[in-house]
Amino acid sequence: QVQLVESGGGLVQAGGSLRLSCAASGHTFGPYAMGWFRQAPGKERELVAAITWRIGSRYYVDSVKGRFTISRDSAQNMVYLQMNSLKPEDTALYYCAATTFATWTQLSNYKTWGQGTQVTVSS
Repeated sequence: QVQLVESGGGLVQAGGSLRLSCAASGHTFGPYAMGWFRQAPGKERELVAAITWRIGSRYYVDSVKGRFTISRDSAQNMVYLQMNSLKPEDTALYYCAATTFATWTQLSNYKTWGQGTQVTVSS
C-alpha cells in the first residue's frame, strides 16, 4: 500500500517562498504521475501542478505558471513543489497525490492522497 506524506507548509509573507515535499513509501509505488493539489476554504480542490514519473513532463495551472516549479526524485520517491512569489490567494491546504492513469491532469484519476500541509500567505 502506497503512503504519501507532505511537509514544508507554513506561514509566509506575500512575495516569499516555500518548498513543499512529498515522500512516497510502499513497495508497489510506481505512478504514472504525481500531482500537487490545493483546497482553500469554501473552494473546490484544484490541480496546481503535476509531473509524469518516467519522463518528467509538467503541467501547471495558469495561476501559478512562472512562480511554482514541480520536480521529482524518482530514486528517492520524492516530489517537490517550489513556490516563489507567493500571494495571499495561494493560501490553502496543499495535497500530494498519485495517479496510475495516463490522463494525468484529471483530478478524479488521482486515487492515492496525502494528509495535506497548510500554506498560509499573509498580505
